[in-house]
Amino acid sequence: MNHTPDSSHFDLIVIGAGINGLGIVRDAAERGLHVALVEQEDFCAGVSAWSGRLVHGGLRYLEHGDVPLVRESLRERERLFHVAPHLVKPVRLIMPFFSRNTRPSWMIRLGMIAYDVLSFDKSVKSHRVMNAKAVTERFTGIETAGLSGAALFTDGQVEFAERLCTELAVAAGEAGTRFFLHSRVTRILVDNGRVNGVEVTRSDGEVFTLTADLTINAGGPWVDTVLHGSGTANPVESKRLIGGSKGSHLIVDAFPGAPRDVVYYESQTDGRLVLVIPWMGRYLIGTTDQLFDGDPDSARCEQDEVEYLLTEVNTLMPQANLTVSDVLYTYSGVRPLPYNPGVSEWKIPRSHIVLDHAKTGYRGLLSIVGGKLTTYRQLAEDATDVVVAQLKRGARKTVSKDAQFPGARTSDMVAFAANFIATAGVDRDTAARLVGLYGTRAEDVVALVKRNPKLAERFDPNSAAIAAELVFAVKNEYAETLTDVFARRILLAFEPGHGLKSLDRAAQILGAELGWTAKQRKANEADYRAWLDHLRVPAMAGVSA
Repeated sequence: MNHTPDSSHFDLIVIGAGINGLGIVRDAAERGLHVALVEQEDFCAGVSAWSGRLVHGGLRYLEHGDVPLVRESLRERERLFHVAPHLVKPVRLIMPFFSRNTRPSWMIRLGMIAYDVLSFDKSVKSHRVMNAKAVTERFTGIETAGLSGAALFTDGQVEFAERLCTELAVAAGEAGTRFFLHSRVTRILVDNGRVNGVEVTRSDGEVFTLTADLTINAGGPWVDTVLHGSGTANPVESKRLIGGSKGSHLIVDAFPGAPRDVVYYESQTDGRLVLVIPWMGRYLIGTTDQLFDGDPDSARCEQDEVEYLLTEVNTLMPQANLTVSDVLYTYSGVRPLPYNPGVSEWKIPRSHIVLDHAKTGYRGLLSIVGGKLTTYRQLAEDATDVVVAQLKRGARKTVSKDAQFPGARTSDMVAFAANFIATAGVDRDTAARLVGLYGTRAEDVVALVKRNPKLAERFDPNSAAIAAELVFAVKNEYAETLTDVFARRILLAFEPGHGLKSLDRAAQILGAELGWTAKQRKANEADYRAWLDHLRVPAMAGVSA
């Protein structure tokens, strides 16, 4: 939980609790540094939650010649398979060869060979090429006109990116990180050309300062906002660093001809690569790539994006016949890409930069530009190496590179899951849900039930979630609000009904744990309903709501 800060001084303050910021504080704290993390909302409240939820090597980066990034991505993908096997799992992808593609099949085949060579240390299957008959047997709904075959290869999927971030936070907390959530940095404190901390405003209006020897701005698409400050504060950096690119996804139920694998194919509209991804028993369709200059929190899927993605899916799978009425909800995020005017968003590099502002007169301040979910750990190591070198204290080498996530602390996850489901003492579907979300920490959730059997209550009619998860979120995972819990801990926001039928009951359970008044319970419910606007389906011209 957040507390008003004491008078302690930190070695390092990190701004931003996306996956990069969390990776940095975990690494730095485990190297022995005294670390604070400040976040305007909650863990994974920004772009880390709004991706396609794939942990991939970046096959398309080969097209732009970025071989080092592909190798780095493939190495980190393999590492995540081992350190977080309950959350990051291998998934097969199909990439069809159509005669109308701008990328000929021989080019894709060469790319696949390179992908396998660069993932020489992988534990998953190499690619194979299928002829048209084999493709249609595996993917029965695919358009056959102009189809000559496909490549079948392996990447990774993290269905619950929010849980990956939460477990990073738990690990960082175990190492001593102090968290200040729902706390916005309103000013960077500068004294004689050196940054020595930040001014912070809590969501309840409380203002306080934190001081540190070094500060890292890991605000993702908000990096420039952090640097520019608020009100009359002078900007630390006048040069624009981030050129945000919005990506939107559609979520639909299973449909005629839907694939069982992830499908990665070339758009017939503009040649970009589009994905159809099995996700949480449904399908995730994305993504778009549009320049976005507004507040990243205001990014929403728009009508033209829905039309684009539906057109592509229906072209690939003629039986689908998807319309806007089939779209259950959408989501959008803004990628924190380097500002690169005149370059197509699709072609901007996804590699990361650890920028030292000493070059512009602000010693003690670093900013993270770029990066992607798959390579967050390498980014964190690179940033912490800079911190250790500048501070001249802390372990010089990362100590968490191959450390299992808190929910993966077992020698055999498959055996653990089977035993837990059989012996947990809760409904079987609830047990399966718990091990899928929490891994070995599912035992800690069930321990709450054993102490208080009332917490076995299935409080939502559309979900196998139990009341113990609500309590666990606030006692063990730093959640403070109903939105934190529903959207980023137990993920009821993405299940059928979005948890709306259980809002009042969940607020009662959480309120009892957190001491909420009736007014605070209602405010939390209202805030969650407002947050659901992130998932809205845009009104379409000529289509009745």
